[in-house]
Amino acid sequence: MWLALGVPPRAVAKGLSDELEKGRRLCAKRAWADAYKVLTSLDQVDALGAEDLELLATAAWMVGRDDDVVSALERAQRLHVERGVPLGAVKCHFSLYINLALRGEMGAADGWISRSHRLVAGQEQDCLEHGWLQVPVAFENLEGTGDFDAAYDAAGTAADLGARFHDTDLHVFAVHMQGHARIQQGRVAEGLRLLDEAMVSVAAGEVSPVLTGLIYCSVIGGCHEAFALRRAHEWTMALSRWCADQPDMVAFSGQCLIHRAEILQLHGTWRDALQEARRACERFGLGMNELAAAEALYRQGEIHRLQGDYAGAEEAYRDASRGGFEPQPGLALLRLAQGNGEAAAATSRRLVGEAAGPAVRAKFLPAHVEIMLAVGDLEAARRASAELDEMSAGHPSEMLEAIAAQARAAVHLAEGDAPAALAALRTASHVWQDLGTPYEAARVRVLMGLTCRALGDQDTAQLELESARGAFERLGAEPDIARVDSILTPEAPAAAPTDRFGLTARELAVLRLVAQGRSNRDIAASLFISEHTVARHVHNIFAKLGVSSRAAAGAFAFGHDLV
Repeated sequence: MWLALGVPPRAVAKGLSDELEKGRRLCAKRAWADAYKVLTSLDQVDALGAEDLELLATAAWMVGRDDDVVSALERAQRLHVERGVPLGAVKCHFSLYINLALRGEMGAADGWISRSHRLVAGQEQDCLEHGWLQVPVAFENLEGTGDFDAAYDAAGTAADLGARFHDTDLHVFAVHMQGHARIQQGRVAEGLRLLDEAMVSVAAGEVSPVLTGLIYCSVIGGCHEAFALRRAHEWTMALSRWCADQPDMVAFSGQCLIHRAEILQLHGTWRDALQEARRACERFGLGMNELAAAEALYRQGEIHRLQGDYAGAEEAYRDASRGGFEPQPGLALLRLAQGNGEAAAATSRRLVGEAAGPAVRAKFLPAHVEIMLAVGDLEAARRASAELDEMSAGHPSEMLEAIAAQARAAVHLAEGDAPAALAALRTASHVWQDLGTPYEAARVRVLMGLTCRALGDQDTAQLELESARGAFERLGAEPDIARVDSILTPEAPAAAPTDRFGLTARELAVLRLVAQGRSNRDIAASLFISEHTVARHVHNIFAKLGVSSRAAAGAFAFGHDLV
């Protein structure tokens, strides 16, 4: 174009060279939007070599232009092959593999790795190229076959080759994969040490930008899987700072917001957590990452459920499912809250039956204990609680210790062993307070109140329940507020006001749930009383109202404005 306008060739070359240096400087400064604009303009006049096409791919990745990432990397690898630089081509193939795999295009992703194998066939097995080709092997065993020993070995080979050939990207990425393999094996302390080792290099800026973002998000996810809340918080804050230094970055900023939302939820700032989850959806919309957006929707559903916005939770869970993210165990807990214990139990049993590996099972077992107790399957709750205890015994996580203790206490209380429940609750209460998780701490106080009531200590029970209610009120946990209110409501005297037809306050609460079509089992779970007590209340209600069926009792309640 410039030649057509009469610009001398030397001036054209000088102008292109200056623009190319500008694009490189913008990448070094992490000004990704401007770098992408400059390098794209140069690419339109064929001014980019292989290395600069890789820079364009990086800038495109960081601003969420995935199709341009693939196009630039495809052309870069071709130039590397033409120049006889197999390592450059293999690195491009690896980047293509990661980008396409994250988009769910595994056929194309595997195709590029197959091309790499053909390219390096006949070379020594300890060359750096073979190190990069071990990463997809580790990934497949981690995420596909579940052979965590094979994953650890493949990642270990890659890490050793990366260290031997001074390739920091390969070494650090492989070490972080070794950490994931160890966590999945149940060797959590060792796994977390490996993740920390990788993060030291990442935080020091020794790793390339795309792998930095990938490792940040992967390590934080691993910390959540391992119930390492303090580490997850620490690395999430570091990721937040890294994202803040690159305000025009689209990639990874959405994942950062999801992690922030989860941490904020745990620490009780639910309004901010919901806002961050919504921002994550917006970010992922820019990057067209449907699965990641679905994860953000699941986080929104969790907060809606805890706040009592069941319609909002239902919608978010369904949208998450449409995006490819299984909305569990949140959806099962929503069904329980809605009074559909049978559906909740069926889903929970399926999840626990399918779950393989301690990290995955630990995700579902706490909800399984809660649901099984609610539907009266004490034996299933007991088994799940025992499994959590076993996991916690060999696990360095305070959070998992508290989860296991809380589940154990709930089972003991259901068994009628209040002293054993009290001992477990003291452990859980101490840990939740130390971790700064007000919702879980308040749930423990509810159990503490019920346990003290079972032991005849009414004053302490009242104090624990009132404290729990105050915490739920500050959080905006409407379902929990209602549940505590139903426990705190005193029984009315026998000579109740005539407009209640002789019903006590507790009988009136039971009648309202009967009128909603709730079973005795569901009512017991909602009011934190036994099914036997519910049956006694129902018998008394029938006698006082002069009815002989649950349908008639419900009709009476609606007809006399008792609901």
